[in-house]
Amino acid sequence: MLLAVLALASSQNQPPQPTFRTEANYVRVDVFPTKDGAPVTDLRQDEFEVVENGAPQTIEQFERVVIRAAGPQETRIEPNTVAESRAMAESSRARLFVVFLDTYHVDVSDSHRIRKPLIDALDRVIGQDDMVAVMTPEMSARDIVFARKTTTIDGFLTRYWHWGERNRMIPPDPEDEQYGFCYPNEPPPRSGQRDCTDQNGIAAEMIDRRHEKRALDALQDLVRYLRGVREERKAILAITNGWLLYRPNQNLMRPLRCKGVPTGPTVGIDPRTGRLTTAETRPGVAPNASCDTDRMHLAQLDNADQFRQMLDEANHANASFYPVDPRGLAVFDTPIVRQDVPGPAPAMVPLDVDRAMLTGRLTSLRTLAEATDGLAIVDSNDLAGGFRRVVADLSSYYLLGYYSTGKLDGKFHSITVRVKRPGVQVRARRGYLAATTAAVTAAAAASANANAAPSAEAAAEAVAVESALAPLPGYARDMPLRADVVAGWRRGSDGRPTPEFWVVGEFSAGTPPGRALDATVVGSSGTTLVRGSSESGARNVLIALVPSEPTEPGEYTVRVRGDGFGTVSVRVKLPPAPEAGGAVFIRRGQTTGNKEVPTADRRYRRSEQLRLEVPMPEGGAVTARLLDRTGKPLAVPVNVATRDDNDGTRWQTAQLALAPLAPADYIIELTNGTNRTLIGFRVVP
Repeated sequence: MLLAVLALASSQNQPPQPTFRTEANYVRVDVFPTKDGAPVTDLRQDEFEVVENGAPQTIEQFERVVIRAAGPQETRIEPNTVAESRAMAESSRARLFVVFLDTYHVDVSDSHRIRKPLIDALDRVIGQDDMVAVMTPEMSARDIVFARKTTTIDGFLTRYWHWGERNRMIPPDPEDEQYGFCYPNEPPPRSGQRDCTDQNGIAAEMIDRRHEKRALDALQDLVRYLRGVREERKAILAITNGWLLYRPNQNLMRPLRCKGVPTGPTVGIDPRTGRLTTAETRPGVAPNASCDTDRMHLAQLDNADQFRQMLDEANHANASFYPVDPRGLAVFDTPIVRQDVPGPAPAMVPLDVDRAMLTGRLTSLRTLAEATDGLAIVDSNDLAGGFRRVVADLSSYYLLGYYSTGKLDGKFHSITVRVKRPGVQVRARRGYLAATTAAVTAAAAASANANAAPSAEAAAEAVAVESALAPLPGYARDMPLRADVVAGWRRGSDGRPTPEFWVVGEFSAGTPPGRALDATVVGSSGTTLVRGSSESGARNVLIALVPSEPTEPGEYTVRVRGDGFGTVSVRVKLPPAPEAGGAVFIRRGQTTGNKEVPTADRRYRRSEQLRLEVPMPEGGAVTARLLDRTGKPLAVPVNVATRDDNDGTRWQTAQLALAPLAPADYIIELTNGTNRTLIGFRVVP
């Protein structure tokens, strides 16, 4: 849902602009000259000097680019496909913006406060050809989509003004809950009791370290992705409080009186399958081995070193950061009472320590901006004024082009841009990574192959793979209520196929128990076909709905209402009998108490088990295999089986252990005779 994208453009009557050549040794440099903080707009080509690796270069192309505010939203031309969006982003005159919402390091009040200044700034800064996208730490950079309208993100920020998750009393992330379950804060011991207070504070530091690591990983992923999008400058507006940049902390690995020495996971027997497993198999028991593994890993993080690497990569990618601290003029960094870990609340952080933490966060943001030729909006209550500085900085620049005299050696070539006019400061890209002769040859061959018309079979396969992966970006962020629906058939009492809708509803983590869930199937004419509900109060609910009237294959709407969580509408297609429209996802892992539960969230962790259940009343044996996001098979086994329920439903199941997989998108292919079903899912860190 944070995959919303934005952009603004301006209608401006300009003379024909020069065409920029794109040979392998041709380099484009966008230059931002200022004097006394104001853009310099009257420089000539002969006033610029470009030096690469110490060698002067001849400027072949010169252009001053001025961006004006765009017209109304309805006049802005949006890309119709992802491919069209990428093609628009490659234009040398289309500036690229990414708004990075650091959900882990912004609290709920500040996420609400930043909405209007952010939207106003985007409306002013985005020009006619510019593109903008949104990303959060939960997303992969390849899932961002560039567009030109700001209405989508405006609507999202208005509806989900509470996107900030810092300092929440109830952690929305199951992993955070697990750390609190393993290392709760303990009260002082009474007479005769063991003193377990040495574990106090461990869960809080693990949570903070994990959040910071995920935020930096996402930013580094974004920088690397943007480098491949195009060569010209990219601007990243990072909405965040900043980071402490944790260093290794051996004290976090200390032996605990009530826990023992941290160890790796132990091997046991899964009582359900009889197979070896490293997961905790006892319901209600804290997965200490897994927590200890995470504790050892998190204790050795060096986020400061990763931060420096990210700055270097940003300069290589020609990406500039514009960090914004939505707190404004902050006085304290930590809350008076921290309540996201079970047990007694910890003591308030000493004022001198809190001040040092606040200073460290602000320093990280200033460094982020200064090292990448951006601007930082920090330590100021005038957020609108800070955004105006960003607008002024990005609204006028010079675009230079030259043929490099350097070699195609695959190394980083530094660039220095100077202006002969006294008193003018210049910000420009600091260099680029040169191509190699082999890479240029390979790229030319790949381009020739890409231009060749694909076969009809290959085109159909590409569409099928893309369709299977298409829903996954929608799972990039948690929602209060999520729903998934499978439409299919079971064998009725008369032996003929009977239509049925299986509805999975899932409340967000931390939802109080006792919530009711209602589901209604509505036909294309608006008539209600069947209604059902669950009063179990569980977080994950599966409701089976069988229409009482004859139901034909076609499009239907299923409305799922959670008590106090509004209504979610899901469009579903009932295929001809006996085919199935989708699969029920089952999750098993530490966050489910090692029980199998239905899930409406297709994000899985490597420590979990995934099982698909597809209703197939007829047909022979089913085979399954795992595919990567390009549709290529992977050598990871998928176990298939058949299960018959008492109501006549026959399920074809496919089970997969995710431990061998890296975080990425995958597809499970189920084949039953001539029927082939592709179902996508995502493995997250």
